[in-house]
Amino acid sequence: MSKGILGRKLGMTQVFTADGTVIPVTVIEAGPCVVLQKKDQENDGYEAIQLGFDDKKDSRSTRPEIGHAKKASAAPKRFIKEIRGIDLGIYEVGQSINANVFAEGEIVDVTGTSKGKGFQGVIKRHGQTRGPMSHGSRYHRSPGSMGSIQANRVAPGKLLPGRMGADTITIQNLPIIKIDEAKNLIVVKGSIPGPNKSYVTIRNSVKK
Repeated sequence: MSKGILGRKLGMTQVFTADGTVIPVTVIEAGPCVVLQKKDQENDGYEAIQLGFDDKKDSRSTRPEIGHAKKASAAPKRFIKEIRGIDLGIYEVGQSINANVFAEGEIVDVTGTSKGKGFQGVIKRHGQTRGPMSHGSRYHRSPGSMGSIQANRVAPGKLLPGRMGADTITIQNLPIIKIDEAKNLIVVKGSIPGPNKSYVTIRNSVKK
């Protein structure tokens, strides 16, 4: 069965193994999360639990948000996600989920929103190369030809400038190096998407 938790990316560091090997790791503040709602096949058409993370002031929340959180005897949350494919029998509305839902050595998938780069050209966005920068070439960082003039249109799939980043990305198969239950920290090997202090979702791996 699936399991998961919501958290906040704190940043990257490195740890050393007993033989002196350096492992780059990302530290995630995982929980505490509250089960805000249980969704079942009869009422919703699928089974899932809705988790909430990071308290929000009532003055910054809408009345529906406040009322929804009160059903779980909790404060309104800034980050809410659903975890599907779980065993509903082991969860109750209002239950707190902490970092100890996972164990050291487990393999997880981490989903987050990548850093937004704004509007970028084809060199930064698609890795294209520039033209000659001297001798009057007049072709430096432009996207190049738009295609055949006979078609009188730009063919689908043409790589052009545009918005880059701010995409939902999942990094798979990251081993958990360490768990600090007292501070609700999960340390995973490697990097995860998003800037520091951004929200992420941790699930057990779908492949391993």
